Formats: sequence, structure tokens, C-alpha cells
Amino acid sequence: MSALLLALTAGAFVGLALGALGGGGAVLAVPALIHLLGFTPAEATTASLVIVAATAATGLYAHARDGNVRWGTGLLFAAAGVVPAAIGGALAGRLHPALLTGAFAVVAALAALRMLRTPTEAVEADRVVYKGRAAAAGAGLGAVTGVLGVGGGFLAVPALVATLGLRMRTAVGTSLLVITVNALAALATRTGTANALDWSVVAPFTGAAILGAWDGKRWSGKVKADALRRIFARVLLAVAGLMVIGSLV
Repeated sequence: MSALLLALTAGAFVGLALGALGGGGAVLAVPALIHLLGFTPAEATTASLVIVAATAATGLYAHARDGNVRWGTGLLFAAAGVVPAAIGGALAGRLHPALLTGAFAVVAALAALRMLRTPTEAVEADRVVYKGRAAAAGAGLGAVTGVLGVGGGFLAVPALVATLGLRMRTAVGTSLLVITVNALAALATRTGTANALDWSVVAPFTGAAILGAWDGKRWSGKVKADALRRIFARVLLAVAGLMVIGSLV
């Protein structure tokens, strides 16, 4: 299969994940870029930030039209993570590729387990959001975003649901705001790496992801919130396992 076809196929899946689940894009993009398209871990994490930032911004517009974005909570959450994301992005290039891969897998698995343990009633209605808790969660997410090259949605959604008490659909829409801000902040520290990327792969990957995000948004409206949460968690567990296996082969 040609690199172009692989990029288009993988991009479509990444977009579907972001549009339907509000996260998981980079968790899928990074392994695809490494194992299918031959990117190094450093290149893959930088490319994923480009792909996810563009796709999340597109998906954010669609979710905002339906009133599924908590702008105040999302902006506070994202703002708290901007500086940690920039610092993490600057440090990422100094870490060993195996360490990046292992850390990525561990964080994805922990986020998935947290989602599976979240009681159903916690996602049925939005709760009062405490600003201190939102800022602390946002700062931690920003640091992980910068180091691992992820938009943070696969962590933002569990945090917004389990820690801040938002219902699943609101968390999905709000997470896209957080992803866009965090990804751009982390990408700003990687301009040198971004210039060296293979744009003949990254560009079609991004285009397919953007189109996939629109389909994912429509699909999410037809699936129950609890089912979305469980699908999201199981995808994360599967990806974490594949990343561990790939690092050992």
C-alpha cells in the first residue's frame, strides 16, 4: 500500500475519533505515523500536533453549533496548560525514543482505565466546575501534551468527565477547545522539527482527518453517551497494547 493511501486511511480514522469522541486523535496518529509511515518518534509526535490541531479546530466549530462546548471551563483548562505544554515540547526532543513510546502507552492505558471506572451517573449531567481543580488538571494535561506530542483529548475527556463532572457530550465538545490550544502551544516550541517533516504525507493525512471529523460528529449524535465513553476507553487500551508490543519488536 502506498504512503499516500496509508496516510489518507489513517487520517480518516483519526478524524473519526476526534469528531466522535473529542480525543484519541494523536493516540491513533502517533502509532500510525511510526509503524505505518516510517516516522521517528520525535517526527511522529510533532506531525501529530499539526494534524490534531487542525482537525480539532474543525471539530470544535461543529460541536459549538450544537451547544456542547463549555467555553469558560475549556479556556481556563487550556490556559493553565499553555506554559507546561511549551516547556514539555522543548524537553521532548531530548528524551530517548523508547522512553517516549513507553510513556505514551502508560498514559493511554491509565486514562482508559479511569474512563472505564467512571460511574454512569457522572456523565449524565454537567456539574459545578471548581476553577482551582480545572486549572490544576489543565496544567498537568498541558505538560503531557508537550512531552508526548498529543493534543490531550484522550486525557481531557476523562478529566472533564470524572474530575470536573461534565456530561460526556459536553466533555467531548469542550475537549476540542483544549486540544486546539494545547497542540498549538506545544507545536510553537517545535518549529525546527516541523520544517523537516514529510509534508507529502502530513498534508493528506491532515486533510483526511478533517473530513473524518465531520463524519465522526454526525456519528456521535446517534450513539449513547455511556457507549461513547466505553468505546473510547477500549480504543485507548488497544492502542496502548500495540505501542508496547511495537516497542519490544
